[in-house]
Amino acid sequence: MILYGTNPIAWANDDDQTLGAHIPTEQILKEASQIGFDGIENGHRWPDDPQELKQLLGGYGLKFISGWYSLNLLTRSVEDEQKAIQPHLDKLKHNGCKVCIACETSNTIQGSDVDISKSPVLSADEMKAFGAKIEQLAAFCAGQGIDLVYHHHMGTVVETPEEIDAFMAATGPATKLLFDAGHCYFGGNGRDPAPVLARYVDRVRHFHAKNVRPAVMKDIRDNGKSFMDGVRAGVFTVPGDDEGGIDFRPLLQILKDTGYQGWIVIEAEQDPGVRNPFQYQSLGLKTLKSIANEVDLT
Repeated sequence: MILYGTNPIAWANDDDQTLGAHIPTEQILKEASQIGFDGIENGHRWPDDPQELKQLLGGYGLKFISGWYSLNLLTRSVEDEQKAIQPHLDKLKHNGCKVCIACETSNTIQGSDVDISKSPVLSADEMKAFGAKIEQLAAFCAGQGIDLVYHHHMGTVVETPEEIDAFMAATGPATKLLFDAGHCYFGGNGRDPAPVLARYVDRVRHFHAKNVRPAVMKDIRDNGKSFMDGVRAGVFTVPGDDEGGIDFRPLLQILKDTGYQGWIVIEAEQDPGVRNPFQYQSLGLKTLKSIANEVDLT
């Protein structure tokens, strides 16, 4: 079964909390429900208590999909990471979540003002060692009925298509992938994300339908700007936006051909003061459902 979700960062950004600070929490939930989403991911506005979270979202007819968890496996042991992640896993289990979205953040530049070309890079041996630790943690999560889905992301050690390849080779079978169309496109400097999805779709357990404006991406890369500069300038957008560079039909066709079941989430952060979240999220969902109907993805 395919479920469609959104992320509150379209309304209220997590990394730069001045973006959307004026939008009431009730408005976020009300609009997500009105648009027709089945659920919503985590955000800094939601309560940490698992039951309070369930009641809050449920009051708007929304499921809690999952939420970002910041890993620090490059700086601490697997055992310490297991202890640190357990409360998050408990929250996910209480809310019926099937995946834990995780990304290494010990040396990330994603939330800083550092030139995006300065993203941290692991050597081949370092990637193998990192992958081994991720696999141990993923097995720990799987033992509790939760798939660890790794989020390749700009500004982190798994950013480019080549780094995704190296990471996937260094992990498995417990480690699954969150495939993010926008981060794959941005990380590949405009290369088609479909071949990457096709290579690893059998391990994909979560899908982020993020689009990218190529002109903004080029400006960020050519002028030494940061990831957050890109977010503020609107580097990301939703499926169906004519300014976006990603064709989502081949991606959804791959999901259909391989029997993907799970969430398709529009995670497309923009300045809500410039681009109305209700308008853009509505466009994104309408586009995805139209394509899904064409390829018979149900």
